[in-house]
Amino acid sequence: MCVWVVALRLASLARLHYYADMDAEKRDRYTAMLTALRETLESEIERSRRETAPVQVDGTMGRVSRGDAMQAQQMALEAKRQRELRLQRIQSAFQRIEQGNFGQCPRCGNNISEARLEAFPDAVMCVSCAV
Repeated sequence: MCVWVVALRLASLARLHYYADMDAEKRDRYTAMLTALRETLESEIERSRRETAPVQVDGTMGRVSRGDAMQAQQMALEAKRQRELRLQRIQSAFQRIEQGNFGQCPRCGNNISEARLEAFPDAVMCVSCAV
């Protein structure tokens, strides 16, 4: 058997061992972090509905005021879109926890550092691959 095949198999076994070692306490902590983050984002999205409503044009609003209102609306729509994308990443993180591959970079197969997961529990890739 080639040396690189053995090395790949050993690396795979090491990754499996790491995830088997992710104890229930860590999984529960990440699940709680993701749940709190999801609830915060959902409430922010709900609050932003008024800001993303179409701008009402009336005769008393000047051209500059209307432009400012439309720009504010577009900024609010983009912020809402970013929150919705993060909600999708959080849902994906819940699925990875369920499947047992949470904390593993799908691109390179290496572990995502715990420091990164603590800062961004919805992180999909390790720092090297995310750049």
